[in-house]
Amino acid sequence: MTSSSDRSAAVDVLSSKTYEIRTYGCQMNVHDSERLSGLLEEAGYVRAPEGSDGDADVVVFNTCAVRENADNRLYGNLGRLAPMKTKRPGMQIAVGGCLAQKDRDTIVKKAPWVDVVFGTHNIGKLPVLLERARVQEEAQVEIAESLEAFPSTLPTRRESAYAAWVSISVGCNNTCTFCIVPALRGKEKDRRTGDILAEIEALVGEGVSEITLLGQNVNAYGSDIGDREAFSKLLRACGTIDGLERVRFTSPHPRDFTDDVIAAMAETPNVMPQLHMPLQSGSDTVLKAMRRSYRQDRYLGIIEKVRAAIPHAAITTDIIVGFPGETEEDFEQTLHAVREARFTQAFTFQYSKRPGTPAATMENQIPKEVVQARYERLVALQEEISWDENKKQVGRTLELMVAEGEGRKDGATHRLSGRAPDNRLVHFTKPDQEVRPGDVVTVEITYAAPHHLLAEGAVLDVRRTRAGDAWEKRNAAQAAKPAGVLLGLPKIGVPEPLPVASGSGCGCD
Repeated sequence: MTSSSDRSAAVDVLSSKTYEIRTYGCQMNVHDSERLSGLLEEAGYVRAPEGSDGDADVVVFNTCAVRENADNRLYGNLGRLAPMKTKRPGMQIAVGGCLAQKDRDTIVKKAPWVDVVFGTHNIGKLPVLLERARVQEEAQVEIAESLEAFPSTLPTRRESAYAAWVSISVGCNNTCTFCIVPALRGKEKDRRTGDILAEIEALVGEGVSEITLLGQNVNAYGSDIGDREAFSKLLRACGTIDGLERVRFTSPHPRDFTDDVIAAMAETPNVMPQLHMPLQSGSDTVLKAMRRSYRQDRYLGIIEKVRAAIPHAAITTDIIVGFPGETEEDFEQTLHAVREARFTQAFTFQYSKRPGTPAATMENQIPKEVVQARYERLVALQEEISWDENKKQVGRTLELMVAEGEGRKDGATHRLSGRAPDNRLVHFTKPDQEVRPGDVVTVEITYAAPHHLLAEGAVLDVRRTRAGDAWEKRNAAQAAKPAGVLLGLPKIGVPEPLPVASGSGCGCD
């Protein structure tokens, strides 16, 4: 474990040194990157301006090992930084995350200009390793085999004043044949419920009004502490926290999705009517080959129960196309499951062979052109369903939490953007009165597109919130100190919106 005194020992004349973090992969990596930012700022670094593109004193790559091109992407980016490092004496490059955990010494052999390589279990060591590399003038490779400190004990620079991740577990006990994550993140380890609730209460005290409970297999929470209903109890406990308006969680596994969880979702007012649950395939044959512990009927049965208890729930998913041995009949079963489930959105992936996974050596690997054709058919079907499901929202009156930076065209259209309770993205007409991220507006939906909704009429109501106050206070502090300020412990990051079709993510739950 890295103590605060160890981290403080890494502080040298750093007040003018800048850092940049490049994050790839799943929500876990986004979460870890905010810890890395907090560690570096505690050690005296300041965040480089947006668009620095490697023009920082320390560049950190937080990597993912799930996709097939992860290695090429990393080494390509490292190669582009090599000449910059040559021209800038003292510049340092660090590589962490799942790919670092997997490749270890290979990274410095392929890219000898890298200064630090660290793994998923010892992110707290980054400032110390950077200082050691500077003093010893040689690369530092340190990979821990087990978790040294739960990430929530580390300082964090959150990206949002109003929404936060709260990690409830790390690691995964599943053995899916396509996934390398359990080998890199380790077995599931649960946090104490009291520690989780204390962190949430502290966040709410700072102005956060929305939290997302995060775990590699979030609803398996309790397996490490011997309580099968621990997750539903945690959801209900979140409902007792005054000032916490919205609770979400990602990503659950169908194996562990029990009736008590559905009841807790339906009966706890601040648990949002939204569920992201990976399907991966609709074929029982493929699910068995994937070593997924459910079949199509079980999955669709869960969806049916959720919709019966929460009629307006938005359900999203992950699907892999082209798993080894997948026949046309298997793929048709996936299309059937998609038609039956009527997902609001889906992450759709083409199967990617990863060394070290059982699926990588399976027979009957599917030709690329076949996978591509099936992928396009799936995306087209899901696009049609997403649009149909969104059209059902037209005419509804919804409360939106105003978001920051989610509407790319908002400036040109004079609109703002927000998230509905079910996490749909809504662009709405900017009202005359001031509206801040974290505030809540009431609007009527007038138009639906496959991936967003519009509320083109006047805003019906604006509710200023403590979360909006927190955003305003933070912006004022950042204006006084452009590099940003460390807001103390505990801090988590802003959850990214759940998923859009053909998006990116871990896809391994």
